[in-house]
Amino acid sequence: MSGDELMARAAAPLMEIIRDIKPDQLDARTPCAEYDVRKLVNHLLFWGPSLEAAGRGEMVPPPAQAESDVDLTGGDWAVALEGNVERVVAAWSRPAAWEGTTHMGGPTELPASLVGGMIIGELVVHGWDLAQATGRRPAWDDDLMAYVYEEVAKSAEQGRAMGIYGPEVPVGASAPALDRLLGLTGRDPSWTP
Repeated sequence: MSGDELMARAAAPLMEIIRDIKPDQLDARTPCAEYDVRKLVNHLLFWGPSLEAAGRGEMVPPPAQAESDVDLTGGDWAVALEGNVERVVAAWSRPAAWEGTTHMGGPTELPASLVGGMIIGELVVHGWDLAQATGRRPAWDDDLMAYVYEEVAKSAEQGRAMGIYGPEVPVGASAPALDRLLGLTGRDPSWTP
């Protein structure tokens, strides 16, 4: 299964979750300790243009303002976020997007396949975060989960050192792939609001 196909399959449950979020759920806690639903939506909107540009091999300078200084959740944020996710998927839908190198929010070049894998992981993990916070039960297929686990495992320690992931949560080797992925990213698969 190619990365461009996996990107679309990772995004589909997230799109359903976005459509189901009710206005009164924006202040709900998420498994991501520093984010409630509103801040997590803002995070996805804030970084969306960089993720999209990376799929086109373009360099986008880091945003001038800090994520915490911008609120992109005014107006019809759900339509904006759906459009954002659609553009990211479209940018990564070409097999050529996965070849060579690309940029991720700055001048440093990274392997495009590494960046694409990180983005797929973001769609799944943050999709799960939003789902848990809002009472949804999304499902991603086993092939996708195996791919995402492998991609996240490549950079999990570096992610922890950068504060992107929390300490690994022990999860049994026989647990479902999604649970093992969540544990790897520092999330408790049994988290509830």
